[in-house]
Amino acid sequence: MPETIGFKLTRLARIWRAIIDERLAPLELTQTRWVTLYHLWQMGDGQPQCDLARAIGVEAPSLVRTLDQLAEQGLVERRPSPEDRRTKQVFLTQQATPLLEQIDTIVTQARTEMLAGIEQQDLEVLDELLTRVESNALRLQTRRPGGDGC
Repeated sequence: MPETIGFKLTRLARIWRAIIDERLAPLELTQTRWVTLYHLWQMGDGQPQCDLARAIGVEAPSLVRTLDQLAEQGLVERRPSPEDRRTKQVFLTQQATPLLEQIDTIVTQARTEMLAGIEQQDLEVLDELLTRVESNALRLQTRRPGGDGC
């Protein structure tokens, strides 16, 4: 059974995102854009681009194009960090707030439906176990030669 856990997690993540993508389609946001907006909203304004990329699970250069598109839509803006002018911080605009509230409502409803029939105590255990697996994976990842570019 343990050898199938990775496959199940991968498949579940793909299905989970597909369901949310389908429900967010009327908002005309690509998966990359809504995931970026939602992570920034959850993390809070002023995130360095590298930290946001790391949280989303993409390389920093890959995030630049998405941030350019979101900036063109008037949903985010990038500003130089006051501590390090080479670092860009990402901020949501006021225009993003109503859109994010819609996204949150849709995501919350989908999550509720996908977790139906699972007791709160079981969800807490699952969350703890997934957190441990993620911590182990991140520890392994940081041991890689070269690390990440940020």
